[in-house]
Amino acid sequence: MSQQPKVQEPGPGARLAIDLGPLVVFFAANALVGIFVATRAFMVAMVAAMIVSQVKYRHISPMLWFSAVMVVVLGGITVWLHDETFIKIKPTIYYTTVAALLLFGMATKRNLLKTVLGSAYPGLSERGWQVLTRNWAIFFIVMAVLNEAVWRTTSTDFWVGFKLWGFLPATFLFALAHIPMLMRHGLELEKAREEPPIPPTQ
Repeated sequence: MSQQPKVQEPGPGARLAIDLGPLVVFFAANALVGIFVATRAFMVAMVAAMIVSQVKYRHISPMLWFSAVMVVVLGGITVWLHDETFIKIKPTIYYTTVAALLLFGMATKRNLLKTVLGSAYPGLSERGWQVLTRNWAIFFIVMAVLNEAVWRTTSTDFWVGFKLWGFLPATFLFALAHIPMLMRHGLELEKAREEPPIPPTQ
């Protein structure tokens, strides 16, 4: 009886490249040629990230699937209608959906964040997972509201710049701020795959 190929977990650098590489492509293309070409490049980069993940690690995470579907669908509508509104509301839909899933999981006693990132937080207690999940859900709700406020009241270039210099740093700083709490709740930081792991933020 043949064995199933073993799923290989990507290291911190590889995971960061897969998760954030398409965003870097989007930011760079927007700076050079504008939002519509950047949206096309974003779509291609997301598909490429999925291919790399499947070929190299024999696995595509549920969050990467979700991000890719959103980018391809809303990006496709953006290009088809030549209306940048749809790519701008993608973060709002993404953040709102992820927050809703996290809160639904907490309400039904199923911690979805633990399901997605469990191996990256060795030793973390159930209480630690609850606090972490609650905090990320609140953070994503705030990010969704902020995205709506920014894209509706500023230029496209400002919105793209805010995603790069506002959303991404805020996400990493928010993750770093949780390290003391996580360690109080049993996180074995020296065994973690990343410092600190964060939910995908496409």
